[in-house]
Amino acid sequence: MSAFDNNPFADPVDVNPFQDPSVTQLTNAPQGGLAEFNPFSETNAATTVPATQRPGPSQPAVLQPSVEPTEPHPQAVVAAAQAGLLRQQEELDRKAAELERKERELQNTAANLHVRENNWPPLPSWCPVKPCFYQDFSTEIPADYQRICKMLYYLWMLHSLTLFLNLLACLAWFTSDMAGGGGTAFGLSILWFVIFTPCAFLCWYRPIYKAFRSDNSFSFFVFFFVFFCQIGIYFIQLIGLPNLGTSGWLAALSSIHQGPLAVSIIMMVVAGFFTLCAGLSLFLLQRVHSFYRRTGASFQQAQEEFSQGIFSNRTFRSAATSAAQGAFQGN
Repeated sequence: MSAFDNNPFADPVDVNPFQDPSVTQLTNAPQGGLAEFNPFSETNAATTVPATQRPGPSQPAVLQPSVEPTEPHPQAVVAAAQAGLLRQQEELDRKAAELERKERELQNTAANLHVRENNWPPLPSWCPVKPCFYQDFSTEIPADYQRICKMLYYLWMLHSLTLFLNLLACLAWFTSDMAGGGGTAFGLSILWFVIFTPCAFLCWYRPIYKAFRSDNSFSFFVFFFVFFCQIGIYFIQLIGLPNLGTSGWLAALSSIHQGPLAVSIIMMVVAGFFTLCAGLSLFLLQRVHSFYRRTGASFQQAQEEFSQGIFSNRTFRSAATSAAQGAFQGN
């Protein structure tokens, strides 16, 4: 009933919102710390840290030279130059020693390798005369030219055999003393065998071997010139003119009625060998000429190779230089 005793039309009770306990607790709290703070007091200034004392990256110190640099002494410059020269000399000596070592190694390597030695003529090891040429068809001659080159080599062997048989035939003729001219023929046959055997090898076989080996136009021309002369000599030998030291057909036929039949047969066999050499020479000359035309060589190219070979010769250069110096001194 107490609730009904209150007068609803009476003035409301004056309630102060600041009397709330939570508000009064905050307003009555001590404010000494905030009130006592003075930003301009000395104590606060003492507690501040200067900017220069704050931690940060260290800067390197720059030292100013206190004494100006002086010019180097001349003796020191000379000593430094001598030291540099000594270092350069030591470096040069070291490089020279290194080059000498490498040269010895190369020499030892070359000595250990298989060195190509001359193998022609094939002489026994105990012979004091050593081979003069190197000849190997399989390694030096191209496959297309090996057959024709071997045929020319066999022709030279047949040529040497024919001259030896001619010497024997002339000896038989001399022993039988037919027509009193055997002595001259025998002497000339010895001369033809001694001279024409090595000359044929050097003058027409070796040039054609070199021509096939290196495709040299000048060697081809040398072969053609000398071999053509050789064919002419074969025809003279197979004819057998008297007192020429050859057992040709004329000499063989004339010996039938003048002496033993065996001597005539030997001379006819030799004449047949001369005829065979002449026929094979004509055949091989034609074959070599066909090979030569396939290579596309020319006379102008042969002249260029000859001139290059002459001027690259050391003996020719020294002789030409001496002649030129003598001409200038004479003027």
